[in-house]
Amino acid sequence: MDMIEIRGLKLRCLIGTEEWERRKAQEIFLTIAVLFDAARAGESDDLNDTVDYKALQGKVIRLVEASRFFLLEKLGAEILRLALEDPRVLEARVTIEKPRALKFVRTVAVTLSRKRGE
Repeated sequence: MDMIEIRGLKLRCLIGTEEWERRKAQEIFLTIAVLFDAARAGESDDLNDTVDYKALQGKVIRLVEASRFFLLEKLGAEILRLALEDPRVLEARVTIEKPRALKFVRTVAVTLSRKRGE
């Protein structure tokens, strides 16, 4: 299986369960991986035969910036739902990093993955 990754997408959103986290958008970093069969695109050299990562990025940005979820897990599940809307995507993974979520650590990360049909 082949893979496209969007690494280190830096966005801001309301996320968290603490009162102070609900007042101001926080910075998060996303890595999104989509697994698919790239054989046809490798032959045709045509964007229509592959997963359009620019379109996926746009959808993710709109979702994240408008979101008001409490949990990283919910945000991740919604990102995976978007990725799996493309019928060529067989599996998707997302890692969400939340800097400054805990004192004395650089970041906290949650990684989720889903296969088509799950």
